[in-house]
Amino acid sequence: MILSCNSCDKKFVVPDKAISAGGRLVQCGSCGNKWKQFPVKKEISKSIVEKQVKPREAIKNSKTKKKKAKKSREINLYSPEYLSKKHGISLKDPDKSSPEKKVSFGFYNYLILYLVTIVALSKGLHFFQDVIIQKFPFTEYYLNYFFESIRNVFEIWNNLISNY
Repeated sequence: MILSCNSCDKKFVVPDKAISAGGRLVQCGSCGNKWKQFPVKKEISKSIVEKQVKPREAIKNSKTKKKKAKKSREINLYSPEYLSKKHGISLKDPDKSSPEKKVSFGFYNYLILYLVTIVALSKGLHFFQDVIIQKFPFTEYYLNYFFESIRNVFEIWNNLISNY
Protein backbone atom coordinates (compact mmCIF):
# COMPACT_ATOMS: atom_id res chain seq x y z
CA MET A 1 0.00 0.00 0.00
CA ILE A 2 1.25 3.50 -0.81
CA LEU A 3 0.61 6.20 1.78
CA SER A 4 0.80 9.90 1.08
CA CYS A 5 1.53 12.52 3.73
CA ASN A 6 -1.22 15.15 4.03
CA SER A 7 1.27 17.90 4.80
CA CYS A 8 4.24 17.45 2.46
CA ASP A 9 2.81 14.96 -0.11
CA LYS A 10 5.70 12.54 0.46
CA LYS A 11 4.82 8.99 -0.52
CA PHE A 12 5.65 5.86 1.47
CA VAL A 13 5.33 2.15 0.70
CA VAL A 14 3.76 0.18 3.58
CA PRO A 15 2.81 -3.53 3.62
CA ASP A 16 -0.97 -4.11 3.36
CA LYS A 17 -1.03 -6.11 6.61
CA ALA A 18 0.56 -3.24 8.59
CA ILE A 19 -2.69 -1.25 8.68
CA SER A 20 -5.65 -3.05 10.26
CA ALA A 21 -9.35 -2.38 9.63
CA GLY A 22 -9.55 -0.15 12.73
CA GLY A 23 -6.80 2.12 11.36
CA ARG A 24 -3.36 2.95 12.65
CA LEU A 25 -1.51 6.09 13.74
CA VAL A 26 1.32 6.84 11.27
CA GLN A 27 3.96 9.54 11.14
CA CYS A 28 5.70 11.09 8.14
CA GLY A 29 9.45 10.44 8.24
CA SER A 30 10.11 13.65 6.35
CA CYS A 31 8.07 16.37 8.07
CA GLY A 32 6.91 14.57 11.26
CA ASN A 33 3.19 15.00 10.57
CA LYS A 34 1.00 12.38 12.35
CA TRP A 35 -2.39 11.09 11.19
CA LYS A 36 -4.61 8.07 11.55
CA GLN A 37 -4.50 5.93 8.42
CA PHE A 38 -7.30 3.54 7.49
CA PRO A 39 -6.93 0.80 4.89
CA VAL A 40 -7.61 1.98 1.35
CA LYS A 41 -10.28 0.16 -0.68
CA LYS A 42 -9.09 -1.76 -3.75
CA GLU A 43 -11.11 0.33 -6.25
CA ILE A 44 -9.80 3.64 -4.95
CA SER A 45 -6.27 2.36 -4.57
CA LYS A 46 -6.07 1.38 -8.27
CA SER A 47 -6.86 4.93 -9.36
CA ILE A 48 -4.33 6.32 -6.87
CA VAL A 49 -1.67 3.84 -7.99
CA GLU A 50 -2.12 4.84 -11.62
CA LYS A 51 -1.49 8.49 -10.77
CA GLN A 52 1.43 7.79 -8.45
CA VAL A 53 4.97 6.75 -9.25
CA LYS A 54 5.99 3.14 -8.77
CA PRO A 55 7.80 2.47 -5.45
CA ARG A 56 11.16 1.58 -6.99
CA GLU A 57 11.07 4.59 -9.27
CA ALA A 58 10.17 6.80 -6.31
CA ILE A 59 13.21 5.52 -4.41
CA LYS A 60 15.47 6.06 -7.44
CA ASN A 61 14.10 9.55 -7.99
CA SER A 62 14.61 10.50 -4.35
CA LYS A 63 18.24 9.32 -4.53
CA THR A 64 18.91 11.30 -7.67
CA LYS A 65 17.31 14.39 -6.16
CA LYS A 66 19.59 14.09 -3.15
CA LYS A 67 22.63 13.87 -5.39
CA LYS A 68 21.58 16.92 -7.36
CA ALA A 69 20.76 18.87 -4.23
CA LYS A 70 24.28 18.44 -2.80
CA LYS A 71 26.19 21.68 -2.87
CA SER A 72 29.89 22.11 -2.68
CA ARG A 73 31.18 23.61 0.54
CA GLU A 74 31.54 27.32 -0.04
CA ILE A 75 33.08 28.22 3.33
CA ASN A 76 36.53 27.17 4.38
CA LEU A 77 36.47 25.10 7.58
CA TYR A 78 39.58 26.87 8.86
CA SER A 79 38.52 30.42 8.05
CA PRO A 80 38.34 32.82 11.02
CA GLU A 81 34.67 33.55 10.30
CA TYR A 82 33.68 29.87 10.40
CA LEU A 83 35.74 29.13 13.51
CA SER A 84 34.31 32.08 15.40
CA LYS A 85 30.73 31.31 14.34
CA LYS A 86 30.75 27.53 14.84
CA HIS A 87 33.25 27.02 17.68
CA GLY A 88 33.63 30.46 19.27
CA ILE A 89 37.34 30.65 18.45
CA SER A 90 38.67 34.10 17.59
CA LEU A 91 41.94 34.35 15.71
CA LYS A 92 44.00 37.52 15.82
CA ASP A 93 45.69 38.79 12.69
CA PRO A 94 49.44 38.04 12.94
CA ASP A 95 50.21 41.02 10.65
CA LYS A 96 48.72 43.53 13.07
CA SER A 97 51.07 44.18 15.95
CA SER A 98 49.16 44.92 19.11
CA PRO A 99 50.59 46.85 22.07
CA GLU A 100 49.31 44.11 24.38
CA LYS A 101 51.76 41.60 22.91
CA LYS A 102 53.79 40.04 25.73
CA VAL A 103 57.41 39.21 24.98
CA SER A 104 58.93 36.37 26.96
CA PHE A 105 62.61 36.34 27.84
CA GLY A 106 62.88 32.55 27.57
CA PHE A 107 64.45 29.84 29.68
CA TYR A 108 67.89 29.81 28.02
CA ASN A 109 68.17 33.59 28.11
CA TYR A 110 67.49 33.52 31.85
CA LEU A 111 70.08 30.76 32.27
CA ILE A 112 72.72 32.75 30.38
CA LEU A 113 71.86 35.90 32.36
CA TYR A 114 72.19 33.93 35.61
CA LEU A 115 75.59 32.52 34.65
CA VAL A 116 76.91 35.93 33.54
CA THR A 117 75.70 37.48 36.81
CA ILE A 118 77.41 34.76 38.88
CA VAL A 119 80.68 35.17 36.96
CA ALA A 120 80.54 38.97 37.29
CA LEU A 121 79.89 38.75 41.05
CA SER A 122 82.68 36.25 41.58
CA LYS A 123 85.15 38.40 39.59
CA GLY A 124 84.05 41.45 41.59
CA LEU A 125 84.60 39.54 44.86
CA HIS A 126 88.03 38.40 43.65
CA PHE A 127 89.01 41.96 42.69
CA PHE A 128 87.85 43.46 46.01
CA GLN A 129 88.87 40.47 48.17
CA ASP A 130 91.63 42.32 50.05
CA VAL A 131 89.44 45.36 50.72
CA ILE A 132 86.56 43.20 51.99
CA ILE A 133 88.87 41.22 54.32
CA GLN A 134 90.36 44.45 55.76
CA LYS A 135 86.89 45.89 56.49
CA PHE A 136 85.29 42.59 57.56
CA PRO A 137 87.95 40.15 58.88
CA PHE A 138 85.45 37.35 59.60
CA THR A 139 84.68 37.00 55.83
CA GLU A 140 88.16 35.67 55.02
CA TYR A 141 87.13 32.09 55.77
CA TYR A 142 83.98 32.36 53.62
CA LEU A 143 85.74 33.98 50.67
CA ASN A 144 88.52 31.37 50.67
CA TYR A 145 85.92 28.60 50.79
CA PHE A 146 83.96 30.21 47.91
CA PHE A 147 87.02 30.55 45.64
CA GLU A 148 88.20 27.03 46.48
CA SER A 149 84.77 25.70 45.46
CA ILE A 150 84.98 27.58 42.16
CA ARG A 151 88.47 26.13 41.51
CA ASN A 152 87.07 22.62 42.20
CA VAL A 153 84.23 23.17 39.73
CA PHE A 154 86.70 24.29 37.05
CA GLU A 155 88.91 21.27 37.78
CA ILE A 156 85.96 18.89 37.41
CA TRP A 157 84.94 20.62 34.18
CA ASN A 158 88.48 20.36 32.75
CA ASN A 159 88.64 16.64 33.61
CA LEU A 160 85.30 15.98 31.91
CA ILE A 161 86.34 17.79 28.73
CA SER A 162 89.82 16.20 28.57
CA ASN A 163 88.40 12.66 28.98
CA TYR A 164 86.05 13.01 26.00
